[in-house]
Parts: sequence; structure tokens; C-alpha cells
Amino acid sequence: MSSRPRSLELTLAAMCAVLYALVGWLSYLGVFTPVLGVVRFWPSVFVPAVFAIAFSPYVGGVGAAIGIFISDMMIHGNALLSLTVGVPANFVGFYLTGALYRRVRSSALPVLVAEVAASLLVLALLYSWGAVPQDLLAAGGVAAAVTLALALLFKGEDRAIVLAGSTGLLAGSAIVGAGVWLFSQFFTLPTGGSRLPIVAAAVWFAWTYFTEVPFIALLTPPIVKALRRASLAHQ
Repeated sequence: MSSRPRSLELTLAAMCAVLYALVGWLSYLGVFTPVLGVVRFWPSVFVPAVFAIAFSPYVGGVGAAIGIFISDMMIHGNALLSLTVGVPANFVGFYLTGALYRRVRSSALPVLVAEVAASLLVLALLYSWGAVPQDLLAAGGVAAAVTLALALLFKGEDRAIVLAGSTGLLAGSAIVGAGVWLFSQFFTLPTGGSRLPIVAAAVWFAWTYFTEVPFIALLTPPIVKALRRASLAHQ
């Protein structure tokens, strides 16, 4: 639980939301803005990751949820899709980022190894039961391996930040992939698609995670450190 007054937490969450929506919208208007179905290229994910780690899980999660809703309304305008997929994916992903960071910053590597092993075991069990297709199993396995590889490239505090951010992004990406696919079974997507095959969930999961994790890994650690040096965030 944060020791900051709730009013300050809300202010920080509002700042996170505005920055997240603004940076995302500006990147969407840029030259390089590929879109896979309704899932956009979204480098602004580092913004709520910074807020979740530098301030609190609540700030990062709530800021990301509000920010993605604002940007969705500016870009595709489907409130139901945003509230059922984008908002929960961002809240869970970045709340988890902040919460996990606070648990692993002193011993990131052992937790990382256990986490990757558990993730692969769950995927293998789901596959053996026929609950996930081979494509989703492969995407999840590669993503878990990338999480491990990324964390091994960093040391100390940076490793904890990258591990937390990558894991939170894994969770959020899974919700995006499964959520957009499930939405398409009952409603028409802004692109006009509906009743898409389950492989679409694997494709969106992989697209979201692999296009966004570099920005979390490369930008979040130095920004968090800069905030601490400026005494704007505590250790």
C-alpha cells in the first residue's frame, strides 16, 4: 500500500492517463503506425510502466486504463471494445508491473526462472487438454523465453524493472489477444471482422507483446532512474 495521500495518487494517475493517451495518439499520427486488425503499434506503453514502478501499482494501472480509453475514443471510437478489452488489459498489465516490481527488486532472477517455468507448464497443460491451439502455445512459449532473455541482459535494479514490465505486458497482451477474439464472436470489430478463428488470439497476443516489450525494456529503466535522481520518485 502506498504511503502517499489518495489525492496525490489520483493526480499522478491522471497525469499518467493524459501522457499515455497523448504519446499514443501522437505515435498513431506518425509515419510508422502499423495496425494489425484493431490492435495498434503502441510504443507509449513505457509511460504507465514508469508510473507503476516509480510511484505505485495503482497509479500505473488506473492511469493506463483511463489513458487507453481516451485514446481508443480518439482513434476507433468503440467504447464497448475499449471497456471490455483495452481497459482491463491495461489495468491488469500495469498494476501487475508495479506490484511485481516491488516483490522482485531484491531477487529478480530466481523469481524469473520460476515464473517462466510455471508459464510454460501451464501452457503445456492447456495444450494437452485441447484448451489452447498450437499457435497460441508457440506464441506463449516464445514470449516467455523472450522475458527470460531480456532479464538476463540486465543486472540489478534494471533487471527487476524489465522483469516486472515484461511480465505485466505478457498478462496484458494475453487479455488483448483473447479479448479481441472473444469480442469478435459476438460483435463486429471496427475493421468489419467478426467470428474470427482462434488463431487470431495468438496473432494479436504475439503482435502486442513483441512490438511493445522493446520500449518497456529500453525506456523504462532510465526514465525511472532519472525521476529518482530528480527526487520526483522514491526508491
